[in-house]
Amino acid sequence: MITDRLTMNNTNKTESGQIVAVCTSPQKQTRKINIQEGVVKENHGLMGDAHSSSLTHRQVSLLAQESIDKMKDLGLDVHPGDFAENITTIGIELVTIPLGSRIQVGNETILEVTQIGKKCHNRCAIYQQTGDCIMPREGIFARAITGGKVKTGDKIRIL
Repeated sequence: MITDRLTMNNTNKTESGQIVAVCTSPQKQTRKINIQEGVVKENHGLMGDAHSSSLTHRQVSLLAQESIDKMKDLGLDVHPGDFAENITTIGIELVTIPLGSRIQVGNETILEVTQIGKKCHNRCAIYQQTGDCIMPREGIFARAITGGKVKTGDKIRIL
């Protein structure tokens, strides 16, 4: 048996995965840049990102690479950060994680899932190009319970 194989629960939902990108942007409503490594501040979010704030329950946003791949299948040239997510994951079914659940990102950071999906008030550039955007349906948002360093390649798991 391979020891680093992804953990599966009884309903065959993936409980752990890996970070493929850590992304920030200095302005809201823009694509984010993959910085590979960042610091999440407790009750604030990813440092250097326009969306981080202690005043919101949406301090950190996450989107699965599998969701981005759905948009690629529609012919779009999209990459991690293009949907304004802070953390892009692979191998974990983010939208199936119940509200209030805690997830560990890397060795130190604990996030609490506060929202699944979002209302898209202003249609983003992706929506303008295709008439669709995956983030409002498949992105999740979290509050930073404990901070720490997060980087590409780190494990992410449901606690």
